[in-house]
Amino acid sequence: MVKNNQKDEYFISSVVAKMTNLHPQTLRYYEKMGILRPNRSQGNIRLYSYQDVERVRQIKALTQDMGVNLAGVEIILRLTEQIEAIQGQWEKEREKMRNRIKDLEGRISKGGEILL
Repeated sequence: MVKNNQKDEYFISSVVAKMTNLHPQTLRYYEKMGILRPNRSQGNIRLYSYQDVERVRQIKALTQDMGVNLAGVEIILRLTEQIEAIQGQWEKEREKMRNRIKDLEGRISKGGEILL
């Protein structure tokens, strides 16, 4: 396990392979396919974050438990990322609207003018 300046933990391939019960070559194959993108050390050693390990577990579940091929996994992961990004944008917009409503309610309670 390696730690960087931000106190994030990273794992080398052999540790991730043991954590996920996969062969290290499988991890390299996932990287080659573009569905896994580990960080690299200055010595070009693959370093996997907790998020990477969770992604490997998700890939494993999709392929081994659900029978999805790697092309399908790639699509599922990409769509999941897009959905999460949209949800994040949606939440930001909801927060803006909540703040705008509070502002308008404050103006109304004070008898102020409301400009939309």
